[in-house]
Amino acid sequence: MQYNFDEIIDRRDTGSVKWHYNDDTIPLWVADMDFKAAQPILKAIEQVAQHGILGYTKPTEALYEAIIGWHGSRYDLQLNKENILFSPGVVPSLALMMNVFTEVGDAVLVNDPIYTPFMTKVEQNGRTLVMSALKEYDGKYQLDLADIEAKIIEHKVKLYLLCNPHNPGGRVWTRQELEALLALCKKHDVAIVSDEIHQDLTLSAHTFTPFLKLAEIEGYAHKAVSLTSMTKTFNVAGIKGSMIFAKDDALIKKISQQQQLNDEYELNLFAYEVMRSAYEEGDEWLEQALNYIEANIELIISFLEQYLPDIKVMHPEASYLIWLDCSAYAQDNQKLYDKLREAKVELNAGIKYGTEGHLKMRLNVACPEALLREGLNRVSAAFSG
Repeated sequence: MQYNFDEIIDRRDTGSVKWHYNDDTIPLWVADMDFKAAQPILKAIEQVAQHGILGYTKPTEALYEAIIGWHGSRYDLQLNKENILFSPGVVPSLALMMNVFTEVGDAVLVNDPIYTPFMTKVEQNGRTLVMSALKEYDGKYQLDLADIEAKIIEHKVKLYLLCNPHNPGGRVWTRQELEALLALCKKHDVAIVSDEIHQDLTLSAHTFTPFLKLAEIEGYAHKAVSLTSMTKTFNVAGIKGSMIFAKDDALIKKISQQQQLNDEYELNLFAYEVMRSAYEEGDEWLEQALNYIEANIELIISFLEQYLPDIKVMHPEASYLIWLDCSAYAQDNQKLYDKLREAKVELNAGIKYGTEGHLKMRLNVACPEALLREGLNRVSAAFSG
């Protein structure tokens, strides 16, 4: 079926985190879409509700088959039922991995900039946060392998938290980059946890490589875990649910035992059904959504080139998030954020993602074109006034 991504749906007064305003502010920040979910997903939710009994639920064979089929056909990641664990979310799983691979006080390495919970979960769990700045070349981020290795040696790093595709920079790390990183971590016996929640939002002309696939080839599956979810892909973030993939039997057992301690291994009935229906029947919606998102990305690039040419745009290779360098228009992070809020448009403040986010902003393009155009007009007004 043909989906209407131009439809504007009023989300105010629904408890929406994104649309939390009492005025006509346009939110181009937190990472959910302003698109109605795929019809098969909505139908699955309706069928569960209409059944009328919402009792204890476990994953079905159909769910496992849907997950295995999706990842096998799209990414050649060969999974079986025993490789899959469920979790309420990727962020809780990041916290879980602290206890799987490290002890209190151990050093955990992340990149800068990075999705904020990578930093906060390390510190909240009593680990030592070590950051390696990404380097920008030709308008996109690169891993600084020399700096990563130096930090690993200096701080005796036990765990590396990888974000692939990268949030907020939008990089889809190439197979060669991932292989180099894997070799480095293997050399120093560092475990790797790869957050791959944006994998399905990889844009055209780019190829996503599952880290776990490479780790298995290199005989390092006992020190590698992938985290992913359908929530970003299909705009169902309010339906909590994610997956943990590991290919080593002893490691899966250890993760499962750690989950048991906090009872964090079950999803609710709706989450299981949303996941199954998304992976079985959501590909048509996703293809259309990605086409719409790519058109919105081109709109933003064209608009900024014409009206705000001093903003430097990092072209995303995945996701609907664009990383903007606004340093030509402000010298203070708070004033930069406030200037946009005063214009009744909200973006994510880049400084929240690490020191490399100084005077940068993250903009979410996953909304109807009319809302995006109005938001851009407000950004232009804020910086032109």
